[in-house]
Amino acid sequence: MDNQIFYPSMLKCFSECPLKYKLKYIDNLSMPQNTSSAQKGKKIHALANFYLKGQDISKLENALNYEEKAIFEKLKQNAYFQKEYIQSEYNLTAKINGYWISGRLDALMKDAENYYILDYKTGSVPKNPEYDFQTMLYLIILNKYLNKSNLNFIYIDLKNDKNYEIKLNDKLTSEYEKIITDTCRNISECSTHTANKDKRCEFCEYQKICDYFVDL
Repeated sequence: MDNQIFYPSMLKCFSECPLKYKLKYIDNLSMPQNTSSAQKGKKIHALANFYLKGQDISKLENALNYEEKAIFEKLKQNAYFQKEYIQSEYNLTAKINGYWISGRLDALMKDAENYYILDYKTGSVPKNPEYDFQTMLYLIILNKYLNKSNLNFIYIDLKNDKNYEIKLNDKLTSEYEKIITDTCRNISECSTHTANKDKRCEFCEYQKICDYFVDL
């Protein structure tokens, strides 16, 4: 095993399509994407970070458009966002069964009974939040630091004004560590990056390049 660090996006990408992983993370081919939604998300995350740290964001709020203001107001009114602040936009790294994994938390909050990892989504929430790699890595990493039985991951769906809560327990901890370890091992030992052809290909930014490799 080397000192490579695995991030949620890397593990998710490999699980979806090993060839896409190769193009993106080994060959370092970057493809143009729709950045409008990404820019909106970056604004909200930056504002949330400044807000939680107690900084004056009045000028930044005034610069938001109508839609962005509405989204940020939803976040400020969210019950989880109003809990006691611990840290935000925070990088954490841990070693799991010989593999380094890392992630950047939107925010970590707490109350008298629980700790909460918050993840704000201005777009879509994962279809299976409990087993999304972001959920699994963040909970396992933070559990290494806190070693708490009352650790929760909260997706704040700002588009639909909903919350999705995943509470870590012994069963999930064991499952998560196995899935993470197996995926990291598969990436490390992979020598043939084969394309997984399915319905997601239609929306993949690497589709044309992938078609070229598959046709060879």
